[in-house]
Amino acid sequence: MFQWLKRYMPRGLYGRAALILLLPVVTLQLVVSVVFVQRHFEDVSSQMSRELAREITLALSRPELARPLDLDVRQVTEAALPAADERRWYDFSGLVVRRTLDRSIAGTERIMLPDDTALAVYVRRADGIWLVETARRRASPTNAHQLFVNMMVFGVVMTVIAFLYLRNQLRPITRLAEAAEAFGRGRQIPYSPSGAVEVRAAGSAFLDMRNRIERQIEQRTMMLSGVSHDLRTPITRLRLGLSMLDDEDREPLERDVEDMQRLIDAFLDFARGDGQSGPAEMVSPVSLVQAVVEDRQRAGQDVTLAQVEGEGQVMLKPTSMRRALDNLIGNAVRYGTHCEVSVTLTDKSLRLRVEDDGPGIAHEQREDALRPFVRLDPSRNQDKGSGVGLGLAIAADIARSHGGVLRLGQSETLGGLRADIVMAV
Repeated sequence: MFQWLKRYMPRGLYGRAALILLLPVVTLQLVVSVVFVQRHFEDVSSQMSRELAREITLALSRPELARPLDLDVRQVTEAALPAADERRWYDFSGLVVRRTLDRSIAGTERIMLPDDTALAVYVRRADGIWLVETARRRASPTNAHQLFVNMMVFGVVMTVIAFLYLRNQLRPITRLAEAAEAFGRGRQIPYSPSGAVEVRAAGSAFLDMRNRIERQIEQRTMMLSGVSHDLRTPITRLRLGLSMLDDEDREPLERDVEDMQRLIDAFLDFARGDGQSGPAEMVSPVSLVQAVVEDRQRAGQDVTLAQVEGEGQVMLKPTSMRRALDNLIGNAVRYGTHCEVSVTLTDKSLRLRVEDDGPGIAHEQREDALRPFVRLDPSRNQDKGSGVGLGLAIAADIARSHGGVLRLGQSETLGGLRADIVMAV
């Protein structure tokens, strides 16, 4: 039932913490203010005003008692009667004073409350108009606003102190989130657990997880290096042995050996992942894409850089990103005749787009196309040869290692497959 409220709530940790901190303080001040106004302003001011009204009535009936009652009573002319009552707009206690005096003193004409020190009452009697002056403190409490001032000042001061303390408690959580986000994008920033016990436990668990993943990647890389060497050695011996056969028998076997070499290289490339891609660095994505396109053009392939929007540098692993672009462009020229590459860089995101004029991939098969060793033979042109099914999987894995995603769609300009690598910067 409170789902609609989530749209108006802060999304950040600091905003929510500030709301949790301020909401009780503001609510408490409002409740205290209402209670204070009702109890102090109304009850106390009304009681004091009624007592003053009795003294004024007595002084008007017996003027000789005015001085002992600390009242200044004198008769004034009709012309001296003010046109209206006087009260400052923010003088809330003056409302109670004026209402009580007007109800308790017969013949009251005007009640003047110009400031916090003076009070004047004009009363019409049978013998004329009488002016009664006295101190304002006799009708209402003095300096009643000090409670509000003190409450607001100390409330603000304590809120600021509490927020500073809360920010220090939240900073370790923010640092942990930054370290986890950087590690998810293939970068490693210095991090040491700090803060409360629970935050330290979460930080230590993150460091243990990061170390285990790094050890696993290192062990896998070392294992694959050995496998790569062990597999290439017998393939080399096969080539040497085939070179001694006749051409008629050698050529088909050599093609099989080349296919075997290509499949092994593709598998090792996928299994190696980012283990040998090096650290992330500031790279111009436009220059990177231009270099990849120029290499393809020198190889005689119909690849063009169609559109470039934005400029600047982002944190990338250039070797991995080149590998991803090479795989996408290789698929594009393999199943189509023309390929277009575009770059869109904004303040928040980077998009690398590769489009071709091939047959594309059906919508219901695009998710399967990103899985390793999946070949969509019916939807792709098999006259170009059958791959091992790792090109898109490698590109998707590299996109994920940069904190991004690989999206497949249909090209609106060429009609074939559209592959987008989108990531935050």
